[in-house]
Amino acid sequence: MYAGVCGCCGALRPRYKRLVDNIFPEDPEDGLVKVNMEKLTFYALSAPEKLDRIGAYLSERLSRDVARHRYGYVCIAMEALDQLLMACHCQSINLFVESFLTMVRKLLEADKPNLQILGTNSFVKFANIEEDTPSYHRSYDFFVSRFSEMCHSSYEDPDVRTKIRMAGIRGLQGVVRKTVRDELQANIWERQHMDKIVPSLLFNLQDPTDSVSPGDEKESPAELTERCFRELLGRAAYGNIKNAVKPVLMHLDNHSLWEGKSFAVRCFKIIMYSIQSQHSHLVIQQLLGHLDANSKNSATVRAGIVEVLSEAAVIEASGSVGPTVLEVFNTLLKQLRLSVDYELTGSCDPYCNNKTTTDQERQLQEAVIKTIGSFANTLPIYQRAEVMLFIMGKIPVPGIYPALGSPIAGFEGSRMIQVMLLKSLLQVTERYESSNMLAALPSSFLEPLLSFTLMEDPEIRLLVLSILISLIDRHQNTHKFTLLSILSDISVLKLKVDKCSRQDNLFMKKHGQRLYRHIFLTCSEENSGRSHYQALYTLLALLSVELANEEVVVDLIRLALALQDLALANDERLSLYNRCAVHALSAAYLSLISQLTTVPAFCQHIQEVIELRQKEVPYLLPEDIFIENPRVPESLERVEGEVLFQQFQIAEVLGGSGYNIDILNTPFTPQITEISSRADHL
Repeated sequence: MYAGVCGCCGALRPRYKRLVDNIFPEDPEDGLVKVNMEKLTFYALSAPEKLDRIGAYLSERLSRDVARHRYGYVCIAMEALDQLLMACHCQSINLFVESFLTMVRKLLEADKPNLQILGTNSFVKFANIEEDTPSYHRSYDFFVSRFSEMCHSSYEDPDVRTKIRMAGIRGLQGVVRKTVRDELQANIWERQHMDKIVPSLLFNLQDPTDSVSPGDEKESPAELTERCFRELLGRAAYGNIKNAVKPVLMHLDNHSLWEGKSFAVRCFKIIMYSIQSQHSHLVIQQLLGHLDANSKNSATVRAGIVEVLSEAAVIEASGSVGPTVLEVFNTLLKQLRLSVDYELTGSCDPYCNNKTTTDQERQLQEAVIKTIGSFANTLPIYQRAEVMLFIMGKIPVPGIYPALGSPIAGFEGSRMIQVMLLKSLLQVTERYESSNMLAALPSSFLEPLLSFTLMEDPEIRLLVLSILISLIDRHQNTHKFTLLSILSDISVLKLKVDKCSRQDNLFMKKHGQRLYRHIFLTCSEENSGRSHYQALYTLLALLSVELANEEVVVDLIRLALALQDLALANDERLSLYNRCAVHALSAAYLSLISQLTTVPAFCQHIQEVIELRQKEVPYLLPEDIFIENPRVPESLERVEGEVLFQQFQIAEVLGGSGYNIDILNTPFTPQITEISSRADHL
C-alpha cells in the first residue's frame, strides 16, 4: 500500500481516492498495479461524475511527487491518466481534461528533460483523442509557447537536446491536431500562435547538427519537422494561408536565408506541395508582395526571393496564378526596371548607403527573366498572349511608347530596359504554340516588335529575330536550321510540314510585305554579325516551311534576289564582310527554297551557280564566311555574270511550272509604314 494511508483511516477515505491510491505499488520500480488500474477505470466509467475528482486527486499526488523528486510515481500517475483519457468519452471528460492538462503543464515546467518528454508524450496521446463535447474555454497558449521553447533547446548533451527538440516538435503537432478539428476551440491560425510555431519548425528544419536521429528514434528532427510542417500546411484553409506563410518570410529575412537560396527554395517547395492546390496563388501573391517590400534590399536578397518565385511557379503547373495574372508580371517587370536603375547608379538606396554591383544586378536580372518564363509556361495560350501584349506595352520606344525607368537612367537605361524586356518576351514565347498566326502575331504586337529590327543596337535586333522565330515555328523545326550552310539534299532534315491554313494565308496577305521589308532592312545594318545572319536564315526557312503558299514562295524568292542586289550595290554602309555574308545568306536560302518547290529546272540553276561559286568565288558561300576566321576577299570586283543567281532565268522556270511570276518581275522596294519610319530615327 502507498505510504501515508493508515489502515484505520483508509476505509473512511472516499472510494475514488482509495482506488487511486491502490494503483501505486510500494516500489515504483514495479510499475502501475494493472489489476487495480482496471478497477479504477471501471469505477470511472460507472460513475463518470467522479472523473473530475479522480483527475484532481491524481493531479494533487503528481504535484507532490514532482516536488519530492519521486519520479517513479510521477510516471505511474501519468500512465494512469493516459489510460483514463483513452477509456472515458463522456460529457464529464472536460473537467477531467483540465486536471490532466494541469499535470502535463507541471511536467513541462520541470527542469528534468525526462519529465518534459513524459509530459509531451501524454499530451500527444491526448491530442489524438476525439472528444464528444467541445470545450469553449480551454486555452493552449501555454503549450504553444512551451513546446516552441523546447524546439529551440540548447541542452548541453547533444542526444538529450535532440530528444527535447523532437518532443517539442511532436507537442506542436499535437496542439495543431487538437485545435484544427474543432472550430469552437482556440484558433491556432492566429498570428500570435503562428509566429511561434512556424519559426520553431523552420529552426529544426534548417539545423544541420540535428540531421542524425538519436538511437531509439526512427527519424531525425529535420524529418519529423518536415512531416509536421506539411501536416500543418495541409490543414490550412483559404483564410489561414497568409498567417502560415508570413512567419516563413520573416524567418528567412531575420536569418539572412534568402541569399543561400537552397533553404528558402526547400521551404517553399514544402509549402507549395502541402497546401491545397486551389490556394497556391495566395502563396505566389505573398511572395510578390514580399519582393516589392524588399525592393531596396541587396540584389542577392531580391534574387533569392525571385528564385523561390520561379520554383513556386513550376510547382503550380495548373496555371492557377490567380485572378491577377498581369499583377505577377507587372511586379517582375518593375523589379527589372529598378535593377537597371540600381546598376547604373551603383546604389539600391542612396539614403542608406546600400551599395550594389553590376554583377549582382545582372544575376538578379537573369533570375527575374527566368521567373517570367516559369510563370508564362504555367498559363494557357490565351493568357500568354495577353502577357506578350502587356510586356510589349512596357518596352520603351521613343515616339510610340513612353520610356520606362527613372530620369537618372537616361538613354542607356532605356536601352538596357529594352533588352531586359525583350529577353522576358522571348521567355514567354519560347513554348508558345498557336495554330492561328493572326492570333499569335496581331498587328498591335507585330508592328512595335518589328520596329526594333531597325534599331542600331545589334543585341536588340537579334532578340527580335529570336522572338519571331519562336512564334512562327509551330512544328519544332528551328533546330534543323541552326547551321547556315548549303544543303544538297534537304530530305536529311526530316522537316515537319503542314499545308497552310486559311488563317496562315490571311496572315501573310496582311503582314507578309512588312516582314519582308524588315528582313531586308536588317540585312542592311552594318553591325550585323554571324548570329544575325544565322537568325535571318532560320526565319526565312521557317516562313517557307510554316506559312508559304505559292504566292509567298514567289515573294520570298524575290526577297532573296533583292538581297543579292543589296550585296552587289557598292553601299559604303556595308563592309566587305557584310556584303559577302548577305550573298552567302541569299545562296543558302535559295538552295533551300528551290528544293522545297521541287521545280527541277529551278533546282538545277541554283545548284549550277553554287558549284561555280565553290570554284571561283567561295567567299560568296556560307562555308567560307560563317566560320571563326572568315575568308573575306580584298574586293568584290569579280562578282558578276554566272556566279550570280539570274532573276530572268528563275522567273522563266517558275512561270513554266505554273507559278504567277508577275511580282518576280517587279523590283523589290521595301514598303514604308508609319511605325517603321518612326523607328528609323532611333
